[in-house]
Amino acid sequence: MKLREAILNRDLDVVKDLLVKDPNSIEDKTGGVWLPFLAASLGDLEIVRYIVEYSRASFNETDELNRNVLHYGVESGNISVVRYLVERVGMSPVSGDINLVTPYEIAYENKNKEILTYFEEVCGAPYEQMYHNPIRTGMHPDPSIICVGDDFYMVNSSFIFFPCIPISHSKDLIHWKVIGHAITNPEWAYLDELEGGRGYWAPDISYYEGKYYITATYRLNDTGTVYRKQMVVSSDKPEGPYCEPVFLDEDGIDPSIFTDDDGRRYMLLNRGARIFEISKDGKKQLSEATLLYYGHQKRAPEGSHLLKKDGWYYLFQAEGGTGLGHRISVARSKELFGVYTPCPYNPIMRQQDEKGAIKRCGHGKPVKTPNGEWYMVYLCGRQLEGEYSLLGRETALDPITWTADGWPLVNNLEGPSVLQKLPNLTPYIPEPESDDFKNGILSSLWVSQRVPEENAYTFGNGYLKIQGSKKDLDTTESRNILLRRQQDFHFTFEVTVGDINLNIGQDYGLTCYYDENTYLKYGLFETKEGLFLQVVEHIDEETKISLSTKVTKGEYSLRIVTEGLKRSFYYQSIVDQEETNWHSLGQLDRVYYLCDEGINRGKRFTGAMVGMYAHAGENSSLTGEFKDIVYQGMDR
Repeated sequence: MKLREAILNRDLDVVKDLLVKDPNSIEDKTGGVWLPFLAASLGDLEIVRYIVEYSRASFNETDELNRNVLHYGVESGNISVVRYLVERVGMSPVSGDINLVTPYEIAYENKNKEILTYFEEVCGAPYEQMYHNPIRTGMHPDPSIICVGDDFYMVNSSFIFFPCIPISHSKDLIHWKVIGHAITNPEWAYLDELEGGRGYWAPDISYYEGKYYITATYRLNDTGTVYRKQMVVSSDKPEGPYCEPVFLDEDGIDPSIFTDDDGRRYMLLNRGARIFEISKDGKKQLSEATLLYYGHQKRAPEGSHLLKKDGWYYLFQAEGGTGLGHRISVARSKELFGVYTPCPYNPIMRQQDEKGAIKRCGHGKPVKTPNGEWYMVYLCGRQLEGEYSLLGRETALDPITWTADGWPLVNNLEGPSVLQKLPNLTPYIPEPESDDFKNGILSSLWVSQRVPEENAYTFGNGYLKIQGSKKDLDTTESRNILLRRQQDFHFTFEVTVGDINLNIGQDYGLTCYYDENTYLKYGLFETKEGLFLQVVEHIDEETKISLSTKVTKGEYSLRIVTEGLKRSFYYQSIVDQEETNWHSLGQLDRVYYLCDEGINRGKRFTGAMVGMYAHAGENSSLTGEFKDIVYQGMDR
C-alpha cells in the first residue's frame, strides 16, 4: 500500500526506497490496478522508467480486459510516456484488448492530437485509414478469395443453410456485400435430411477462361457408406446463376481448384494435400488422387491452396484442428509433383497470445491486389469468457510480405492483427442491405434452415408472412425458419408480430438459433390455459419454458436485447399509434449454448443466428405475420 501511495504522490525517491527494501511489492494488485499500469496512467515518465528498468515487473502482463501498459499510458495523455513504452519497451499501438480496443483507438477517442500524430508515424497511416479485424463478423468461415480485374470475390461455408454458399463482392477487401449464391435452385440443394453443421463445407472460388468455378465439400450424415463428396458449379457471372451441381466421388474435405501454366486443372483435398487432375469444365475426375505433402505440423492438415509464383509452387495449408491450435503453414516446390520443402518460418499465421481476442486463426487463401500488394483472408473466432464462440468462425484479413529468400509471411508473423493499415485500394462502400416488405424485397442477409417449402415466404399489407411448419424447431424436418447471422456480441433484435388466430399447440415469433439441438423461441403460444408470451429454451434433449406471462390476443412488438451471454426480453402491445410502453418479460443470464462449444453433439461448426419462425403443428395451418424487423448491432 505504501508503494501505491508513493506512485500516486509521484514521489520517485520513496518509490526507489520501497522497491529496494521489498522488490516483490511491485506486484501488488490489491488496489485494483497493477502498479506499473497505475504509474503509466498517471503519465509520470521517471517513475515509469524506473519501474521498467529496475523493478521485477514483467511487461507482458495484461489486466482482466487484456489491456497492457500502453493502453494505460495513452490514457495519461503524456506523449513522452507513450514514446518510451513504444520505442523502448516495444509495445504496439495496435494491440487489442478483449473488446478489440487498441491504444490507437483510445488516443483517437480522447482526441489527443500529439499521440495520434505519433501513432500515425509508427503505423504508417492515420486512424481513419486503418481497418479492424474481423472484416466479416458473424458466421463467415473458411474464406476463399479471387481477384478478377479490380474486383474481389469471396465465398464462405454455408452448411445446411439455403441459398447455399454466399458469394460476396468487394473493391477494397474491407467492405463486402453478398451478390449471389452458388446454389439457389431448391431442387439442387440436397439439404433436406442433413443434420445441423453438415451440408456445404469449405468452398473455393476460382476463375478460368471467362468462367467462375466454385467447389465445396458436400458433407452427408454419418449413415450409409459415403460421408463426403466434392461439389462443383460454374457460371460466366460471379453472382450467378450457376449450373446444376456436379458431384465428384472422391473422399476428403476442403477442395480447391488450381490451374497450372499449361492449362491443366487440378483439385486438392485433404488429408494433407492430395491432388488429382480434373477436366477443364471441372465436371470429371481424370486421375487418381496422390499425396503432394502431408503438412508441417501434421495434425489435421486441410484447406490446401496452391499458388504459382516466381517459378515456385507454394502450398498453403490449414493445420492443428479448428480450435485454439489452428494455424496456416506453407511449403514449396519447383515441380508441381515434386518434393515440398516446409517454410522455415512456419506457422506463418497463428494466434500465440492465449489472451488474444482473435483466436482459432487458420484456413486461409492468399490474393494479389491489382497494385501488387498481397493479402491473406483467413478464418478466426472470438470467444466470450474465453470459451464461447457465439459468433461462429469469422473472416479476417492481414497483409503478406515476401522475404528475400521468397517465403510469404502473414502480418510479419505477429499473429492476427486487431487494427491494420488499409490496403492501397480505392475505398468502396456498397449499398447497405435493406428489407422492404411492402415491395416484397428480402435482402441477401436472410437464409433458411434447409430448403423452405414452396411459397414459404410471401408479402402482403406491409407484412412478411411465413407459412407455419408442421414440425417444431427440434427436428431436421422443421422448415421455413428465416434467419440471419448474429454479427455482434451486443445487439438488439426487434420484430412486430401480427394479430392472428392460433390454435392450441401453435406458436410463432422470434428465435435465437444454432441448430435443431440448441435454440430458444420467444413468441406467442396458444395453450389450453390461454394465450401466453413465452421464452422456451431447447438445449440438447431438454425443452423448458423459462419465461412466461399470459396476454390477450393482439399485435405485439417483441424485442431481444443481447449483452454477451445475457439476453433480455421485452414486449409492447400495439393498441394504437400512441402505444410506447415496453414491458420486461425477464432475462436469461447465461445463453451459452448457441455456439460450437455449447453442447457436445453432432457437427458444431456454424454460429448463432436470429430470425423468425412459425410452428403450425401436424393437423392445422398457420401463417405468421411479421413487420418492422430491426437488427441493431452495438459492438462498434
